[in-house]
Amino acid sequence: MPRSPQNENLPGHEPHFRYKQCLILRNDVKMSCGKKCAQAAHASIGAFESADKTLRKAWQTEGQKKVVLKADSERTLFEIKVLAERAGISTSLIQDAGMTEIPPGTITALGLGPAKSEELDRITGTLSLL
Repeated sequence: MPRSPQNENLPGHEPHFRYKQCLILRNDVKMSCGKKCAQAAHASIGAFESADKTLRKAWQTEGQKKVVLKADSERTLFEIKVLAERAGISTSLIQDAGMTEIPPGTITALGLGPAKSEELDRITGTLSLL
């Protein structure tokens, strides 16, 4: 039986999200908490702007679920980016300007989606939460 939207936000009912965004931050680059938040925000906006209009609307209507994950290297970000692009998922690779904490040109984050949750899980399922 389909869930009704009115009941999904009641206590004891976990909402079901069909769409989400994955924001992946490099764990091997030393960044303050605020810097990580800014890089995740850049990745989110960049991936959103390049996503299909229908996916953007569905994700927005549903509540804009985001999951923040960590990757152990720049190479991992590039590998995930390629997998996502091959799957038709929007991506946004973030390269820092170097004006605050880290050297210019440092790759810090990758944004994926919005896309269907199960498609993103196939690509990011081995990564840990930040």
